[in-house]
Amino acid sequence: MASEMLQVDEVIRTRLSSDVALIEQISHYIIGAGGKRIRPRLVLLFASALGYEGARKYELAAIVEFIHTATLLHDDVVDESALRRGRQTANAAFGNAASVLVGDFLYSRAFQMMVSVDSMRVLEVLADATNVIAEGEVLQLLNMHEPDIAVEDYLRVIRFKTAKLFEASARLGAVIAGASRDIEESCADYGRALGTAFQLVDDLLDYEGNTQALGKNVGDDLREGKPTLPLLIAMGRGTPEERDLIRHAIEHGEVEKLATIVEIVHRTGAIDATREAARLEAEQARKSLSHLPPSESLNFLLEFCARSVERSA
Repeated sequence: MASEMLQVDEVIRTRLSSDVALIEQISHYIIGAGGKRIRPRLVLLFASALGYEGARKYELAAIVEFIHTATLLHDDVVDESALRRGRQTANAAFGNAASVLVGDFLYSRAFQMMVSVDSMRVLEVLADATNVIAEGEVLQLLNMHEPDIAVEDYLRVIRFKTAKLFEASARLGAVIAGASRDIEESCADYGRALGTAFQLVDDLLDYEGNTQALGKNVGDDLREGKPTLPLLIAMGRGTPEERDLIRHAIEHGEVEKLATIVEIVHRTGAIDATREAARLEAEQARKSLSHLPPSESLNFLLEFCARSVERSA
């Protein structure tokens, strides 16, 4: 997809233009850090899989990348993160105030771009998505340092905060291709399930990966007091002493005993159980593609299902 992503990058560079130097500096800093760019790829792949080859798909792909980047800027301020994609976060490099305000700029620029696409359905999909993402951010904030949340509440945060933009990206490909509502819903189902699988693996990698491979500090979720699925499973399967240790770490955001907690997470099978949960979501995503005609784009979408689960970074 290199040639298509170059066209998305060209739209991004053009749309980042601002007379305010700091806006351009921070925007280019965070977008230039790279990343997997899965969300814009989903827009392109679903549009192509459904027969659309016009230029508007590049604008939509850039829009979802802007929205995603805005959420990263705000997330890193809320989470007090210092490292993302192997480099300083924007808030660490430029300060919290600048990061929040540039995030606001990217959100508003994304909505300017939506208007230029001239589709009320596109506006509806993305307005709904950004609102749900904001709700997910607040739900996650409420769950911080709370070790007793139910797995269903944890999954609700994932589906709001992470999977919703995956869902919207897949749906947009169908919308711009003029697909029926049934096909559009199938595409959205794929994005929602894939996004959930992706976040589940992200959460387990915090206890399985390494800082260099992940591009962020291992143990960040625990430091922020996030009760993710590996911890919830480990508490359910561990001894009373192990459960108390993990509870205390979540409540206080302590990482002094991270090595011990990682050992508990592995010994209780919480890593394997979390990856299996991700695998089930990826399989659901795969099944959602059954209505799409055979194509190279469809093959790539199927490959995403496997890669989202088996990745190590």
